[in-house]
Amino acid sequence: MKNDHNELTADGERLTVDGFTRREAITLGATAAAAAMLPITPAEAENAALYVEAALQGAAQGAVYKPKWFQPDEWAQIRVMVDLIIPRDAKSGSATDAGVPQYMDFFCSEYPSYAWVRDALRWFDGFAYNSYQKSFVKCTDAERRAMLDQVAWPAKAAPAVRDGVNHFNRLRDFTASGFFSSRVGVRDIGYIGNVARPTWNGCPPAALKHLGVD
Repeated sequence: MKNDHNELTADGERLTVDGFTRREAITLGATAAAAAMLPITPAEAENAALYVEAALQGAAQGAVYKPKWFQPDEWAQIRVMVDLIIPRDAKSGSATDAGVPQYMDFFCSEYPSYAWVRDALRWFDGFAYNSYQKSFVKCTDAERRAMLDQVAWPAKAAPAVRDGVNHFNRLRDFTASGFFSSRVGVRDIGYIGNVARPTWNGCPPAALKHLGVD
């Protein structure tokens, strides 16, 4: 996804506004996104985490995950889309490495309010057919990015793709919620848990810059 401030770094990660990488920008908003996206109890959140962990452990032992809510074509599409939102980089794994699709499958199967995910997938598949005469999954990586470029920046999006902007924003928040509540995501942000620290170096510079404070 590209805008006026978007370039490739040495490791291929794309930069977003103000020089943040896509992963850093999503990290800064992950807590707020999770709160907005998931009005659930701590027990329900724990159930989701346990479900994903069990699914990943099963995959490590050779078991094939069978989605409870996603149809086969939707499962293929959501796996492609979440990895476009949070790809693997030199620091940590991708959204699929973190079990985000399984996380989404859990919530979509447990909570009817997540039915919008199916609408979002259908919109992007229709967008792909209109643009390239094939499904989103069958598009090339460049074609997929070209489509997401049109909806990832709300201020620049054309009125004709306004629905796509809304769908993408919700998918991005859902992806961030799943990633940063996973083992992979927790390691990615450097969270160490309830551990005593002898020193405190203050808020990270990237976060201060994002907030516009000293």
